[in-house]
Amino acid sequence: MIKFLVFLILLSFVSSSYLFGQFNQNTSRSLFSDVKAYKIGDAVTILILEETQADNTAITRDSRSSSMGGEVNAGVDNNSFKANADLSTSTGFTGSGQTTRRENIRSKISARVMKIDEVGNLYIEGKRTTKINGEEQTIIISGTVRPVDILPNNSVFSYNILDLTLTIEGDGSVSKIQEPGLLTKFLRILF
Repeated sequence: MIKFLVFLILLSFVSSSYLFGQFNQNTSRSLFSDVKAYKIGDAVTILILEETQADNTAITRDSRSSSMGGEVNAGVDNNSFKANADLSTSTGFTGSGQTTRRENIRSKISARVMKIDEVGNLYIEGKRTTKINGEEQTIIISGTVRPVDILPNNSVFSYNILDLTLTIEGDGSVSKIQEPGLLTKFLRILF
């Protein structure tokens, strides 16, 4: 009987601390509200789904041509004089250019609410750095989120972020190989 009583006391202690932790998480909100970021210091998950596609094609054709001609015929008795003159010019130009750019970015990153503006929008900032086999990748994100755009699971899509700044940088041996050499950089400065 004593073992059963000790078990009940331990069970009530564990369950009460667990329930207290759940209720204490959002003490300023109702018990029925979602656990969503709403104040400075809260974390929110950003689902980065960016897809950009841009195509630009230009074709230019220009041509110009002009010609002049003249003929003179004169004759006296059996002697005749004949003269012809022609002058022609032409110019032509053909140019074409094409630009195609496609970007597809998919990632998840956590950000922190840094400040709240006068209408209740949340300014968020986040940074994630990963390093695999000497290759380091850093994702930096910032922008403004409307509270209504935050999903019930405390996440928001990147395309719902106002004034989004997304920077993805890499550093490592692969990144360094992709950069042009010093001589190429110097020649680009000159020409």
